[in-house]
Amino acid sequence: MNCKNYILSALLLTTTLGALAQKTKVSGLIKGIGDAQVAIGYLKDGKMKTDTVKIQKDKFVWEADMPEPQKVYLMFPSRYAELFLEAGNISITGQADSLHLLKAKGSKIQAEAERYQATLKDLEQQSNPLYQQWGKGTEEEQLKLEQQLNAISTERRARAAAYITAHPKSAFSLSLVSDRSAMGSYEEVKPLYDVLDKTVLAMATGKQLTERMEVLKRSAIGATILDFTQNDPEGRPISFSSFKGKYVLVDFWASWCGPCRAENPNVLKAYNKYKDNNFTVIGISLDDNAEKWKKAIKDDGMPWSQVSSLKGFENEVSTYYGIQGIPSSLLVDPNGKIIARNLRGASLQQKLNDIFKTQ
Repeated sequence: MNCKNYILSALLLTTTLGALAQKTKVSGLIKGIGDAQVAIGYLKDGKMKTDTVKIQKDKFVWEADMPEPQKVYLMFPSRYAELFLEAGNISITGQADSLHLLKAKGSKIQAEAERYQATLKDLEQQSNPLYQQWGKGTEEEQLKLEQQLNAISTERRARAAAYITAHPKSAFSLSLVSDRSAMGSYEEVKPLYDVLDKTVLAMATGKQLTERMEVLKRSAIGATILDFTQNDPEGRPISFSSFKGKYVLVDFWASWCGPCRAENPNVLKAYNKYKDNNFTVIGISLDDNAEKWKKAIKDDGMPWSQVSSLKGFENEVSTYYGIQGIPSSLLVDPNGKIIARNLRGASLQQKLNDIFKTQ
């Protein structure tokens, strides 16, 4: 072999080995699932992609390009599961009746995630009995329950922050911050984001997180609310600027959202109690069906202003604020500044009481 051919062969081998190093091959064995399908969602070229894979006699094989470790979403016919995967040969095992307990051998990041989750077992043991009591007591008991759960959540976040600080270059740490950014506030997430090493922020998930931070900043405490305009159920435009001078609860909800409908009586209670104290509510529905939206307003007896673009989660206001789950809310002061977020249950009543008892 001459020198030129040797160099070309070496380059070809290096390229081939590099490509192989970026691929993941998953061999799955889910006992009891038989013949079925699993939809696997993962990040490819910076965008979410879903592959549909056949399961035959409890087994399946899935291959994909995976240059970076990431969280992968597996949607089985009866349940959804998450696992952390990376390039290499990985085996997934589990039972059809306990898909949330899937095991992934060959993934270092999944092993890291499992070690971390084991450190939170005590918090789960504390919170599970409390959730069983939710909504079953008096208002005072409910407030105490929420305070206990909030204390557990605070401890959980503190442990996550400690882990991220100790492992700033970990892709799992990146995932912890990214997960927190889905529902957390800018003030909560920014210190964690700042801890992450530039090497993980350069990953595809890291770039998405950076974009998410810019969205979260829009609803930071003290930020000015967007002066949006959308139509009410009769097709009349309503602008937020028409509420200037009042405390306003901007309530994101939808007719199909069970937790939203369960929270509506609490919002109604707050509205009735403080509507004569310079307080009101504006509901922004993430519905896409006008009749279902109107029926829910009537059925739940909501007398405050309601608007919607009837585009579901593509609603311009919810998109602007990056709302990824409902119910969600923003409390705005008379100057149009955001002063609180995601107040629910007794916490909403307590916040409004604190505001109006001093006036």
